[in-house]
Amino acid sequence: MDTYRKRLIRHPLMYLTVIGLIGATIISIWNIWFGLAYLLFYSIAVIYAWKIEKITFINTEKHIESLSFRMKKVGSEALLEMPIGILLINDKYIIEWANPYMSQVMDEESLIGEEMFILSEELYELTKSDDKREQTVTINDRKYKVVYKQEEKLLYFFDVTEQLKIESQYYADRTVLAILFIDNYDELTQGMDDQSRSLTNTIVTSIINDWASEHGIFAKRINSDRFLAILNEKILSELEKKKFSILDDIREKTAQKNLSLTLSIGVGAGSSSLIKLGELAQSSLDLVLGRGGDQVAIKQPNGKLRFYGGKTNPVEKRTRVRARVISHALQDLIIESDQVFIMGHKHPDMDSIGAAIGVRKMAQKNKVKGYIVLNFDELNGSVNRLMGNIEKNSDFYKYFISPDEALALMTEKSLVAIVDTHKPSLVADDRLLKRSDKIVVIDHHRRGEEFIKNPTLVYMEPYASSTAELVTELLEYQPEDEKLSKLEATALLAGIIVDTKSFTLRTGARTFEAASYLRTNGADTVLVQQLLKEDIDTYIERSKIIQTVEFLYPGIAVAHGQDNKIYDSVLIAQTADILLTVKDVSASFVVAHRPDGLIGISARSLGDFNVQLVMEKLGGGGHLTNAACQLNVDTIEHAISLLNNAIIDILEGRNEE
Repeated sequence: MDTYRKRLIRHPLMYLTVIGLIGATIISIWNIWFGLAYLLFYSIAVIYAWKIEKITFINTEKHIESLSFRMKKVGSEALLEMPIGILLINDKYIIEWANPYMSQVMDEESLIGEEMFILSEELYELTKSDDKREQTVTINDRKYKVVYKQEEKLLYFFDVTEQLKIESQYYADRTVLAILFIDNYDELTQGMDDQSRSLTNTIVTSIINDWASEHGIFAKRINSDRFLAILNEKILSELEKKKFSILDDIREKTAQKNLSLTLSIGVGAGSSSLIKLGELAQSSLDLVLGRGGDQVAIKQPNGKLRFYGGKTNPVEKRTRVRARVISHALQDLIIESDQVFIMGHKHPDMDSIGAAIGVRKMAQKNKVKGYIVLNFDELNGSVNRLMGNIEKNSDFYKYFISPDEALALMTEKSLVAIVDTHKPSLVADDRLLKRSDKIVVIDHHRRGEEFIKNPTLVYMEPYASSTAELVTELLEYQPEDEKLSKLEATALLAGIIVDTKSFTLRTGARTFEAASYLRTNGADTVLVQQLLKEDIDTYIERSKIIQTVEFLYPGIAVAHGQDNKIYDSVLIAQTADILLTVKDVSASFVVAHRPDGLIGISARSLGDFNVQLVMEKLGGGGHLTNAACQLNVDTIEHAISLLNNAIIDILEGRNEE
């Protein structure tokens, strides 16, 4: 009531009373009776209003007191009874107060005085991080979302176990699409009669249907060499744990019937759109086929890739139709261009230079100027010797130019041809790629995730021994007006010989056909041997590297150079080749510092172990039996540690990109 009296002193009714008295005084001057009557009625009105105001204030005050009490009660119940855990900790992470819910969670009468980390070791990361304020932790087989208020040293625990189960079930049930492709079906069945072809179809369909039935997958044959499979994320996870054993099953079971079929699978996952899943599955399959087949690629909408398989060398195709079609398409592109600029990879080898010389010859056959773009300071011993021979004994040395000269000559109608690589980060100079709208890619490496954007024409055949072999086949379908010179044919043959280790590795019937064509055009095998000769210092350096060899795992040998010494990239590769000839070595890795400041790793295999997958783990690539990578690390020891981890991942079946 005292509060009300104090408030009334400043209330508008006080001012109205004063106004009323002034009004009554004025009226009384005119007529005393009217003034008294006015004063009486005005006083009654003011007293009534005052009483109404008093009652309203008292009722409001009671309502506020009641509401305040209820709010305090609700707050107390929320703090002590709601299923939300609350902890107060001090600077030493000792629990100073915990609500009853947290005590129930830990099945303890009191948590006060205990270390916070008895709840979960995962809380350590949350409280130590300056940025992280939320984390999901596991406490007694339940999942809790923890919100940390750093200033107040306060933690809230929300039980999200059921929510996470629902999310997990949702993700497990999401649809996954897969396209299964029988790699060499057309080639294998081409010469079969109807009965044999029908038997082959039955065998393949039976194997795939049994596999699908075992894992709860719907599989439907949509073409002679294709199947469509529908599954979910849970089934996909089970298949990944088994490393897609269907690849081995179909290879082994068909081999027993003398069919030798392999399977490629492209998988689209991680999207709720069926259209998107179909696009991802087809894109994955294209990538697998570009890598030689007999593999599985799983692609997510964010571009992340996982690979399985790739245990065998790609199967050589038996038809030259594709080579003829590509050759004619390339001829049309050359004729439509005013100039052709050919680039290989950085630090070019004989295959890269030989293939570039072959493509330049195609331009010449079609009456178009062709230039080979080189960084002359990157040339190694054998390539240097080849360039010396070209300068002395030919008239096309002038067509070897630097990247800056090429940029100055380029026009909108120019064609850029990339040979022996498909990665923009590895080309001699990527500025030419950015300047040209017409790009051709000719390569024999298995396709990786990094790829030149929007090429006009792509000719990638992982079964081929070398890019020089592919270019030689393309040359056979070009106009015969201009014959290959002796040096041009020799350069192409040198590329094939280097990449096949003198026709001992990755060599097929097409390789010998290409070599025969080059010999017919004057390729000099003696000159090839002279170009590939090495000096005694190189031989000694290689021997010193071999002395460091260690076996990380049975059959896997690793050798390395010195940390304070730079080694030629060709020397590193040659050392890996030599190690492969040693008894009990099925895969070799050589690690050494390169002239470009990076640490290079050359990897070789006899085919039982896929070194390409190991190199891809480290950002490189190549073939199943021949691959390499470059690492931006400081020491050989660090590089070998990364290599060891990558080998472990491949041996245990963890292969992601």
